[in-house]
Formats: sequence, C-alpha cells, structure tokens
Amino acid sequence: MLTGFPLHGVCSLNKKIMMDILVLALAAFCAGFVDAVVGGGGLIQVPALFSVLPGAVPATLLGTNKLASIWGTAVAARNYLKAVRLRWSMVLPAAAMAFLFAFAGAFTVTHIPPTYLRKALPFILVAVALYTFKKKDFGAQHKPLFSAAHENLWAMAAGAGIGFYDGFFGPGTGSFLMFLFIRWFGYDFLRASAVAKLLNVACNGAALLWFGVSGHVIWQLGLAMAACGVAGSMAGSHLAIKHGSSFVRKMFLLVVLALICKTSYDAFLR
Repeated sequence: MLTGFPLHGVCSLNKKIMMDILVLALAAFCAGFVDAVVGGGGLIQVPALFSVLPGAVPATLLGTNKLASIWGTAVAARNYLKAVRLRWSMVLPAAAMAFLFAFAGAFTVTHIPPTYLRKALPFILVAVALYTFKKKDFGAQHKPLFSAAHENLWAMAAGAGIGFYDGFFGPGTGSFLMFLFIRWFGYDFLRASAVAKLLNVACNGAALLWFGVSGHVIWQLGLAMAACGVAGSMAGSHLAIKHGSSFVRKMFLLVVLALICKTSYDAFLR
C-alpha cells in the first residue's frame, strides 16, 4: 500500500491525461478528414494542441502538428492519385520548389514577423470566398489553360510562392493552392485538390525538417495523432472522390469561411 501519496490525485491526473489524449485523437481525425477534402485541417488540430498543452513552447506544438498532419496529407494524396491522373513532369518540380521555399519561409519568419500579412489575410480570403460563391461553375470542369511547358513553369512559380507563404505564415495554404490551380490553371476541384495535397506534403516536410533539427517536435504524441489523422484522411478523400467536385466546392467554401473568422480574430481581436 502506498502511504503519504494522494491516490485520488493520481486518479484525477490519469483521467485528465486520458481525456487530453482523446481530445487530441478526435481533433487529429477531424483535421485529417477536412484536410483531405479541401485543406485547412490546421484550423482544428493547432488550436487543440495549444489548448491541451498550454505550457508547451509554441514552436514545439507547431512542429508536432506538422508531424501529425504530413502522414494524413500523404495518404490523401495517394488516394486522389488513384482516381485522377496528373502530369508528374509538372508536379515534381513544383513540389521541389515548394519544399525549398517553405524551408526558406520558415527560416525568414524567425527574423521578420508576419505582422502585415496577418492583417491582410482575412481580406484576401473574403475575395476568394466571394469569387468561388459567385462562379457557380468554378472548378466543375477540368480544362487546362496552358501548354505543358508553360504549365510546368507556372506550377514551379506557384510552388515557390505558396511554399514560402506556408513556411513564413501558413494558414489556408491548402485552400490557396486549390484556388490557384482552379482559377489560374483551369483544373477541376478534384485534380486541384490532388495537386494541393502533393505540394502540401512538400511544404510540411520542409517545416518538419526545420522543427525536427531544432528539437521542436514531440515525436510520440505526433505519431499517435498521425495515426488518427490518417484514418480521417482516408475517410475524407473517399467521400470527396465519391461525391465529386460539387461536394469539394461546398466544403471549400465552408473552410474558407472558417479561415476568415479565425484569421480575422487573430489579426484584430486577439
């Protein structure tokens, strides 16, 4: 028998740990589901980590989030590639540029805070939402607008620009990639989502490399959340492929609206 030790305190502590694990597991599943369809899983997973582990270093929570999310994003990308055909001669150079510039963005943010970008982002997202809502056929058909050579160049530029943004700031990266590939490249929602997932894997890999080398990852927690995220990604990508571009469009608008609320709060009310 233990003496001089509050057993009721141990029980309470164990219950709290179990509840925290359940919250993070559920958050990871929901984040994986949403991220697989249109991106934006960080809207769910990052606040959950900060809420459950308020005493942790922010960089460590962000690094753990990248570890938890990259696997689900990779699984979603694989599922999309089974249903749609992409040109690897376009995707691979774009992903390489996204990786390099995401790493550069992560390095830059340690020296220059994204103050002005934080305040401008809600207005950019409002424009994206209004355009998507107004154009009822937006992303309904796949009609590439460039020749293969020009598409490769523009895709590399897109990978570089969005990659740097993801490393430097990050919110809405998947949604911006989807919007760009639909509006500028002429892709439908399903193919745009597939490309966005692949480039997101590259961005997350660069950020994870930066956080991992600097010791800002809780590896056991991140891998446990990754398993739940993979399950959510499989469910989300299955639904998106089954119901097609119209379903993805509706989810895209919902996530962009949520991003508007979140980024507006962060920029002007926090």
